[in-house]
Amino acid sequence: MLRLSGRSIYLSAILVALGGIFGQMGMNSSVLAQSTLRNDPTPLYPPTAPPPNVDPRRIQRRPLETDYRVSALQRDVNGNLWVGSWRGLARLDPNTGSVLARISLANYTIFALAQDKVGRIWVGTYEGLQRVDPRTNETTAQSYFFPSRKVLSLLIDKRGYLWVGGDRGLALISPDQGLLMTTLRDLPGVSANALSLDPEGQLWVGTLDGLVRVDTASAFPINRIKDLPGTTVQALATDLRGSLWVGTPNSLIEIDPINGRVLQTVTELAQRNITALHVDQLGSLWVGTDRGLYRYNPYRGTLLGEVTGLPAARILAISANTDDKLWVGTSEGLAWVDTMTGIATPHQTFSRSTPEE
Repeated sequence: MLRLSGRSIYLSAILVALGGIFGQMGMNSSVLAQSTLRNDPTPLYPPTAPPPNVDPRRIQRRPLETDYRVSALQRDVNGNLWVGSWRGLARLDPNTGSVLARISLANYTIFALAQDKVGRIWVGTYEGLQRVDPRTNETTAQSYFFPSRKVLSLLIDKRGYLWVGGDRGLALISPDQGLLMTTLRDLPGVSANALSLDPEGQLWVGTLDGLVRVDTASAFPINRIKDLPGTTVQALATDLRGSLWVGTPNSLIEIDPINGRVLQTVTELAQRNITALHVDQLGSLWVGTDRGLYRYNPYRGTLLGEVTGLPAARILAISANTDDKLWVGTSEGLAWVDTMTGIATPHQTFSRSTPEE
């Protein structure tokens, strides 16, 4: 028996994860792992699905060839921007906008991206998790055996471990070995829609029923905040002061992550459906909603304005870059925002030609 931070992890479970994570190990390993998992009667999560008709991002499927949704953005250590859309994965030069590479994936419905400490890109899709080597643009690992194949969120913690949030719970992976270290059983709120680290390095998980704080060493819940306005947490971000910002279908909320106390609900954005949050290098909080993108000053508590010229009003992802640029994924494509003027310019390769008024 192996032990990780006081929690028992059976060797058989690790072998199962190895078979799923490393697709390149061959067909025999995959078949063995699948057979082992099917014969294991222990449920990883509650047998019931999340509440019906609840989707954190309210996304409905449509043909990929007409789908311009850009749902995940990740800036890498070289300054390039990875763009995850419902048409595939690409890497572009954010200074020129030129596409540097397009990566072939088994599934194009990308929901989340993360880069680990050695530069590999992890891609969360509707059909599971994949790892891409940015040097070769090849998929070097893929998993099949999470509690759910629908990956909604990804985060690298301070130790370098990868947290994978799905619509039926949370999993912890060692990126180097490709090992499934543990899963969080019976996650309160079921669905891990959004992830963020607090100043103490602990993990906050946005769920269908509020927030859960998870100890990253033990993978054990240590706090829970229920009864938030809007109930479902769709977006999280930690600002430069250490406050945790929480986006729900009708509120933007500031929380003290250490004691879990609600500090404020932003009245200027009351009844707005908050879909994405991002804190830039200057400390500004960018707030994506289903009806536009806003800039908020958390120090003064003031709303600084709305961005114009985006491909669509519904915001799905936000990522900062240098040179006063902010990259924004919308339901109708990608754009970059001049943070000095607040004006957006659609990226023609990833967007429809006519911006939404």
